[in-house]
Amino acid sequence: MARNVGRKLVVDVHTHLYPQAYIDLLAQRTEVPFVRRWEPTGQFYLCNRTPQNSNGRGSNLSPSRPPGRILDAHYHQISEKISFMDHHQIDISVLSLGNPWLDFVDEDKAEDFAMVINNATNEICGQHPGRLFFFGALPLTAAESIIIGEIERLKTLQLCRGIVMGTEGLGAGLDDPRLLPIYTALAEASLPIFLHPGYGLPGSVWGPKGSEYGQVLPLSLGFPMESTIALTRLYLSGVFDKVPELQIIVAHSGGCLPFLAGRLEACIEHDRKWDDDGKLTSDRSTLWNALRNNIYLDGVIFDKVGLRAAIEASGVDRVMFGTDHPFFAPLGGEKTFPAMTVNRDAVRDVFPEDDEGYDLVMGENAVRVLGLQAGISDS
Repeated sequence: MARNVGRKLVVDVHTHLYPQAYIDLLAQRTEVPFVRRWEPTGQFYLCNRTPQNSNGRGSNLSPSRPPGRILDAHYHQISEKISFMDHHQIDISVLSLGNPWLDFVDEDKAEDFAMVINNATNEICGQHPGRLFFFGALPLTAAESIIIGEIERLKTLQLCRGIVMGTEGLGAGLDDPRLLPIYTALAEASLPIFLHPGYGLPGSVWGPKGSEYGQVLPLSLGFPMESTIALTRLYLSGVFDKVPELQIIVAHSGGCLPFLAGRLEACIEHDRKWDDDGKLTSDRSTLWNALRNNIYLDGVIFDKVGLRAAIEASGVDRVMFGTDHPFFAPLGGEKTFPAMTVNRDAVRDVFPEDDEGYDLVMGENAVRVLGLQAGISDS
């Protein structure tokens, strides 16, 4: 697709694809997560957690829909991704697996599966030069040496621009000391982490009536709070002091972190343990420092108020447009995804289209941060 003359570049850094190799892997499984056919419709679906009611007890299945997300063509067919991009005038997409990534794979198989999935994604991107790049998946259930080996290998794949990771890391959260060598390897390879939530908050948080509200509470509040908690723990553990070159792109505009950073800093400054431990020095690295030096935020926030907070927190040069495609698909099956148009319009509401800030958020930041310039093509 040739870009319209005079139209600035649009880059989508938050867009998911399940390669066929990944679906085949899940289809072979007998335990969650797995892929199965939903007999009433013949569609395939991905079940990535044991269905529970809002209290976390027992099943809450509906006979009218499968116990997981339906994998329509948008989730796994690259032709649908390209069609989506063309329809919404997106020039470049940076693909990533959706949850559950490779967090479930047995240790002895993790290395091979990571290589297969990453090679398949690199090949898919290579079929559309200049338009597709990707964040690789790490074999986080494998030994440290294998994880670091895959990081080094990903650096050699022409179209890899970072890695995708969930908030559990190796299973104990992002502040797990066992992740330090991995963070160091990523920083040395200049591969940023695309941090994405995938597990939500416990069902009991939503109360006994939570299931009556569909997926509104887990998706609107659970995912952003999951990221907020994980990222805060990461900062509190001192990782950015230990690995100052580590870069993280956080999904959903960083959850609540831009809004709560001031409160978090106030709590730190008034915490007796931090004082007793001698951490409240005048030159300590604050959360604001991390937001402006180590953390990038995507623009999947759906409103100018949240987007403005993200820009105020990290800076206009550290926010990058995203769509979250194929999630938030229109319920009526329309071709236009509001998840694209609403997030784009939020950028327009914050910046006029002829403003430098609009160009930065919509594409130029991603080109600079992820090194996409060499791959841009007008044909």
